[in-house]
Amino acid sequence: MVALLALGSSLVWGTSDFAGGLLAKRIAAVRVVAVAQIGGLLTMCVVLGIRVAQGVAIADGPWYLYGALAGLTGAVGLVCFYAALSMGTMGVVSPIASMGAVVPVAAGLATGDRIGVAVGIGLALMVFGVVLASGPELGGGAGRTPVLLAFVAAVAFGLSLFCMDRAAEVDVIPALWAMRIASVSALLLAWRFWPGGPVGARVPRRDVPIIMLVGVGDLAANALFSFAAAQGMVSVVSVLGSLYPVVTLIWARVLLDERLRPVQVAGVAATLGGIALVVG
Repeated sequence: MVALLALGSSLVWGTSDFAGGLLAKRIAAVRVVAVAQIGGLLTMCVVLGIRVAQGVAIADGPWYLYGALAGLTGAVGLVCFYAALSMGTMGVVSPIASMGAVVPVAAGLATGDRIGVAVGIGLALMVFGVVLASGPELGGGAGRTPVLLAFVAAVAFGLSLFCMDRAAEVDVIPALWAMRIASVSALLLAWRFWPGGPVGARVPRRDVPIIMLVGVGDLAANALFSFAAAQGMVSVVSVLGSLYPVVTLIWARVLLDERLRPVQVAGVAATLGGIALVVG
């Protein structure tokens, strides 16, 4: 069940990132992320309200601190990620950003996670497969700006995953609400006080529901990851939850008719083989 939850988070993250990346090609990335996060916040307010109405107690502990930190770092990561995707370098950005999983994996192993040989080989295969599937363009003369943004996104995503794991150990639902409160507050402040305003077009009204739906998808992925992390080892869950570049690649092939190179096919196969080892 833990593996299925983590894989589900990758599926939803990859789908949301594909849609968000397309939107960020014509709308300023910070605006896309801000509106998306508002959609997630509205959803969490409803979920938390239902829970409170049912009389379910909120656990004591630093869920609000870890949730807020996860929201702030996640917002930074998404803005950098979408901005880099908007430059048309998806094949460069995705594998670099997905390497953010190294942060919680290292933290998990350092704090006592123990994995078997088969699981270790499976995790390594998945990481190798993601790089193969997403990275042929790395030799294609990518500019410094998208690569730098991708590295910033990787570090931010890794910190966010680590904080989400810590928050999930206390209470998942209020922690997700705190995440969205922190991210929306920071993004709206950036939107309001950015000198000269963010570069890029404004959000057309007709796109608001779609962007909010992207935010609900990102929230669902966060929830799946948090529930998986609360039940399993963060070192395993983080890698399973960071397979979204392969999902994004598949959507690009299906919906945009982007052709897969042989090395990308090999990467997808390696990723699936790694999943089989971990789940089995």
